[in-house]
Amino acid sequence: MTAAISVHKLAECSTCHAWSPDHSMIAFCPNNNEVHIYRLLEENWERIHVLQKHDQIVSGIDWSVASNRIVTVSHDRNSYVWNQEATEWVPTLVILRLNRAALCVQWSPGGNKFAVGSGAKTVCICYYEQENNWWVSKLIRKRHDSSVTSVAWHPNNILLATTSTDGKCRLFSTFIKGVDKKNSSKGSSSSDTKFGEQIIQLDLSFSWAFGVKWSPSGNTLAYVGHNSIIYFVDEVCPNPSAQSVAFRDLPLRDVLFVSERMVIGVGYDCNPMVFAADERGIWSFVRFLGEKKTSSSPKYGSQFSAFGKLYGQSKHGNSNNTGGIVHENCINCILPLKRAGDSKVTRFSTSGLDGKLVIWDLKNEADLSEYL
Repeated sequence: MTAAISVHKLAECSTCHAWSPDHSMIAFCPNNNEVHIYRLLEENWERIHVLQKHDQIVSGIDWSVASNRIVTVSHDRNSYVWNQEATEWVPTLVILRLNRAALCVQWSPGGNKFAVGSGAKTVCICYYEQENNWWVSKLIRKRHDSSVTSVAWHPNNILLATTSTDGKCRLFSTFIKGVDKKNSSKGSSSSDTKFGEQIIQLDLSFSWAFGVKWSPSGNTLAYVGHNSIIYFVDEVCPNPSAQSVAFRDLPLRDVLFVSERMVIGVGYDCNPMVFAADERGIWSFVRFLGEKKTSSSPKYGSQFSAFGKLYGQSKHGNSNNTGGIVHENCINCILPLKRAGDSKVTRFSTSGLDGKLVIWDLKNEADLSEYL
């Protein structure tokens, strides 16, 4: 039985997607300048809105659990916050002050800020200014040496982790006076730092870095390199201890913590990969979520693998023997499907360049239950 419980083909290609707080709707970019909102009606996804404001490809979408607002960013260097008024979604322009494309976006856990990573080597922290009735941005400049590929908020709503194509993962303070509460986090020291102050820089990868995420407790950080290595960092502040897990397959693009001890990685292999930590806290690769079947003639696999790749043959065997692989192209987005307050994730969704939206359930994966 496969862990993929539903597969929906929503477009020819997908850039990113985001779920509404109650998971009844999904915002989806079909690799253009539009955002399509679908609602699930009788097991079928029906398009109910099309958000049209950007001029170029939408590169990031996030739907706030706290405020029910949608934020979008695009290669046109702009960001919009969308508020639902009656049956319409009304956009508000956010001035990012970027001279390069906006690449990623994420709401903070409190819903009062969002972070935008860009090709301009900067991170924009945006918040709502009540007096002037607009969204403003403060920039974290001159910290990155290349494009910011992903951002991830710590559960305390102040610390922000970033990855970049300079190969580094960094941690910043985003404390804004008047927006954040003093000593609002478990570790009160984070609210004592200045805005934009770099807490730590991790030089673990020698290639592009992507897909940074925090564990539910905020004690562990994970991100991936384009060299087919995933990095885990425990106790990031003040004394980090790092582990790296190398694998033989194609690189990952994004990761998701489903519990403190298990991470799902997705990327160019078109098949979610499961990583888990044992009782000692040692991380390792467990298996593919959609297990691959071997070729009908495995004894020739090692001899002819390079020959097969050269002529475009799938390395997973014949094209009619996909072995449970659902996606047909790179998976570029993975999101949890959980209710507020849940400490672990049993369901999550993925989307990719094949235009498919796939929902996965881990409940029936008996060999993984010990890590949940």
